[in-house]
This record gives sequence, structure tokens and C-alpha cells, in this order.
Amino acid sequence: MTDTQTNIRLAQTFRNKEAFPPAFPTIPAMIAAHVERAPDATYLVGYDAKGTRTVFTYRQFADRVSRAAAGLVKLGVKPGDRVATFASNHVETVIAYFAAWTLDACVVPVNMTEDDDRKQFILENSNAKVLLALGEYMEQAVEFAENIPNIAHVVQLTGDEAENSPTKWNSGRILNSQFSILNSPTAEALIVYTSGTTGAPKGVVLTQNNLLCDARALAEWNSLEADQRMMCVLPIHHVNGIVVTLVTPLYAGASTVLNPRFSPSNFWERISKEKVRIASVVPTLLAFLLENPGLREGHHVECLSHIICGAGPLTVDLARQFEDTFNARVLHGYGLSETTCYSSMLPLALTPDEHKHWMRDFGFPSIGTAIPGCEMAIHDPEGNTLPPSTRGEIVICGPTVMEGYFNRPESNAEAFAHGWFRSGDEGFFEKDEQGREFFFITGRIKELIIRGGVNLSPFEIDEVLNGIEGVKCGLAVGFENRWYGEEVGAYVVLEENATLDAETIIAAARAHLPFHKSPKAVVFGTEIPVTSTGKYQRNKLKASFAEWKDVQFKS
Repeated sequence: MTDTQTNIRLAQTFRNKEAFPPAFPTIPAMIAAHVERAPDATYLVGYDAKGTRTVFTYRQFADRVSRAAAGLVKLGVKPGDRVATFASNHVETVIAYFAAWTLDACVVPVNMTEDDDRKQFILENSNAKVLLALGEYMEQAVEFAENIPNIAHVVQLTGDEAENSPTKWNSGRILNSQFSILNSPTAEALIVYTSGTTGAPKGVVLTQNNLLCDARALAEWNSLEADQRMMCVLPIHHVNGIVVTLVTPLYAGASTVLNPRFSPSNFWERISKEKVRIASVVPTLLAFLLENPGLREGHHVECLSHIICGAGPLTVDLARQFEDTFNARVLHGYGLSETTCYSSMLPLALTPDEHKHWMRDFGFPSIGTAIPGCEMAIHDPEGNTLPPSTRGEIVICGPTVMEGYFNRPESNAEAFAHGWFRSGDEGFFEKDEQGREFFFITGRIKELIIRGGVNLSPFEIDEVLNGIEGVKCGLAVGFENRWYGEEVGAYVVLEENATLDAETIIAAARAHLPFHKSPKAVVFGTEIPVTSTGKYQRNKLKASFAEWKDVQFKS
């Protein structure tokens, strides 16, 4: 075993916690247990783009998954094979995922917003054997497969040509009702490719055990019961949509409402109609809901316990506005694809005053404490543990940590250098009276603004920018500057009818920030580039500030 392999195994074990095995050894065993317990309970409610509602009980879902698995076997899919998808949020996509996992095959979800070069890289790099496509993506799928030798079959999941789709086949069943096939907890379940802005994407390898451990932690942390319901509005090509709102409710024997996409116009209506207890979103969606708060009027949403929010920078101001406007609690959390999904989250049992304290009193909303399937710490560059209030790199260990990046030994060596997974995010923690460690994220280490050798957190500056009246969204951007290496810029999207100019923005920021942290230049735009999961792509904005490269800014 190499040093890197040893470090990966260390990162997948706890340092100070007891073992955390899921109640089910494999995903098929989980389905079988719930079919036996409550076959007629609802698992999946799926809406299509036209608003048509489809419902699957656990028995119906298991039957469709079993038949789809038989279909994949007819295509020659065996344990360890990779099944790629050109798909979006659709019930047939969900069935295809679980059918592959039934066979110990690995799903490779392709983000359809990626450019063609990245799609081709993912299909080739993953060595996918089968490509499953929704009808709207079938033409693209065929074109890609013609030039990628490892893809043996392209199959349509929906539409007029989908009658021979694995999810439609009615002849044969690979499993009986007890899902008696022998499965392995360590079987690869997902290869999710990161959505970096430069270079080839990295394939994050997750096992069935990774998914089940995080699902157990999330179900317990959110007190999810079998008679309760979650709602999915995030894309299920990403771990957030997959783990939080597909696997977690299934783990708990609960149900989930699958939407084709997020829509402010029906968000509150669906929560009311479907009696949703928990919805999972990203910060940008909170901002969209705040744009038209009247859309909630007339809908009874007393069923909603809270909203899980992560996967992007949440500001204190945005969280405060949302919670005060809608009287809805935001459980802020943190995680990465490399740690399956969430690694930390605010505790559900906090009193209202405690919740506000951790969300509002530190300049950043807390990402909470480590959930049961993880341990977290703050390290310096040499891997030494840092004390409270000291900024360093957020590191994670435990059974939700990935198997590694697929065929990327150098990336693995760097990410696991000290026997923990190194997140690449800067943060710190503070302790409460019970000794619990509440973590905070202050920015991506590679996005830190290094001005004259001093590291500046862009999130801290974001908070100030977004607190300026008339600013819809503001981001701090470090841009190249000959005098200080980098200087602080502000990229600003204004509220409708706002008439702020650059001088006003700079002056307002200076009222709250020292000169070295204050923006020196302002660029106004109409939108901010984001990934498909709502993360701001801050570094894409650097080029907007090129005209100030040689300017020396003086206080």
C-alpha cells in the first residue's frame, strides 16, 4: 500500500468517535427492508415540466428498479461497470440510478450544462460502458458515443423511442422481492466529476457505504421520520440532490418530492400541497425566493420544519432576510462531493436565540458542528491542528470520505497529505458552553485575496457589499495588480431601479472596512456566473478588472 493509499484509509476513519455503520449494508438491502416494512407507503412523488404528478410506493419503486436492473443485465452490465447518464431531474433517472446500484454498477451522472469537451472527457475518463439518456438529450448522446469506443450501448429513457429502455422493460426480473443478490458495501456507486473552472474535471469516487453513512447522518441530524417528506429542487447529477433528497429519505423510509428544476412560482405551493417537512436549497435560491415574497401568500406551509442550505456562500444578511421574511429556519451546513455531501450542519435543537447567535453574530453564518458521520478540524499547511478562533484549512475524516479522485494520483497525494481530507476551504471554529465546535467558512483558499502578502477573506467583504442598500448581489474579487500583487475589486449587481455608482459603493464599504480590505474598483453587471449547483464562480470575474492592473490605489 502506498503512502497515499494509507492516508486515504486514515482519512476514512474516525480519530475521536466510535464507528458509525449504517443500518443497511447496501442500497438494495435498504430498499428491500422498506418494501417489507411498508410496501404501500409512498417513496417518490415526481413532477414533470408540465406539472404532471407521478407517485411510486416502495413496492412499485422496487419493482421498477428490479425490472430496470434486468434490462441493464441484458445490455451486459456487470458489477464494477460504469453507467453514464445524460439526464436531469426525472423519475426515470432515479430508477436508472438505483437499478445500477442494484447490480453493484457505478453511476456517472453528466452535468448537461458542461461544455462538450468536458462531457467527452467524463465519458472517456470514466470508461462508461452504457450511456442512458432522456429523450431531449438522445441526439447528443448518440453523437458522443459514435466517437467514444468504450460506450457499447446508448439507450433512451423517455419519449417515443424509449420502449426498449431498461427502465421500461417488463420481461424478466434480476431480483426477487427480497433483493437477494449479493452486494458489496464497498462497491463504487458514483463517480461525480467536479465542476472546476479550469483544467480537466476530477472524478470523485463514492461507494455505497459512503452514501449510506451520509444518509444515516442526515436522517438522524434532521430527525427525519418515516411519515415525513422532503423536497428536491436541486439537480440530481450532483451529490446534494442525490444524497440529501433521494437516498436520505429512502434511508429513513420517508418520501421525497422530485421537481424538474427550482421554480419560485411553485416552491411554496408544492410544499403546501405535498406536506413537505424539509426542503434542500443553495443560497442563490433563497435570494430568488426573496425577490417575490408574495408567492408564499395563500399557501399553508406550517408543515415545513426547516430548510437545509449549503453548497455556496451564504451571507448573514441573506439568511437574516429569509428567516425574518418567511419565518422559516435555515439549517446552514457544509460539505463537498469528496465527503459524499454534508459534513457539518447547525443543530436542529438549538433554541431560537442560539440559532440566531450562530447565524448572525460572527460576521459569517456558522456551518454548524460536525454531523455524526464526520469529524472536522482546522489545520495549518503542515497538518497541525489549530485552536479556536484561528483561521486555517478545514479538514475532514470519517466514513463519508471518498475513495479518492479517479486516476489522479497527484491530486490524491495532495488532498490526503496528512491523513485527513483537505477541503481547500479556509475557516475557523468557536466553542459553545457545552464544548461543541461550531465551524465557519471564510472562503476558498485559492480564492483568498492576497494583497501585499496579507490574506483577505472575500466572504467578509461580500457581507459588507451585500448590506449596501440597492445592491442585489455583490462579490469581492481579487484582481491582478502590479503594486500589491492583488487588489480588492467589487463585482456588483444592482436592485432594479437602483442608481448607485462606483464611488458610492466604495464609500459605503469603507464605512465598515479598513482601506486594505475595501474594494478599490467596482464593476457593474447583470448576473454572476454560477455552477449548476449555485456556487459562485468568483475567479471567472477577475478579467473584468484588467484595466486596473497598473493602478496604485492610495488611501
